[in-house]
Amino acid sequence: MTSLKTSEPVVPVPGPGVETLCVRAGWFDSDAEARAAGEAAGLDYVVEEQEVELAPLNWVLIPPQPEQAAMDQFRALSARGVESYVVASGEYRNAISLGLFESREAAETVLAEKKRDNLNVVLAKFPRNRIGYALVFDVESDWETETVQAVEAEIGKNFEFVESGTCKGVATPKKNP
Repeated sequence: MTSLKTSEPVVPVPGPGVETLCVRAGWFDSDAEARAAGEAAGLDYVVEEQEVELAPLNWVLIPPQPEQAAMDQFRALSARGVESYVVASGEYRNAISLGLFESREAAETVLAEKKRDNLNVVLAKFPRNRIGYALVFDVESDWETETVQAVEAEIGKNFEFVESGTCKGVATPKKNP
């Protein structure tokens, strides 16, 4: 089997006086994954870490109560085969979680079911974030689309987002101590 890889970088290296754009593309789940992608694509790059806000989940729960009451109710629910857990910390400490749902409709269905079972249940938002990693690299302004597509093909992954703008200079790991 013949490899289609060349020893040349995938990305055209901008020459002196050539207008460049700074491309920021992600997300990667780890710094190491982003660095591996930058290396595989032959880029001069930096990796940026950023907190990525995800859509909140819909949380069905029995409101917080005194610890002993929460434990007693949790045991009674468990004995009836109801999947649940007691929230150990935070704003909802000693609440009883009955499920987290991406879909509001699914959460409302469970909420209605639990109310029919005479449980005091509420629906709350469960905020969530994650740390994401993006590659940042310079490209010739006329080659932005082609370069991004080449990088995606090289790493076997489509980016969730691609932003471009004026470059202020992208330092590479090789140039930084």
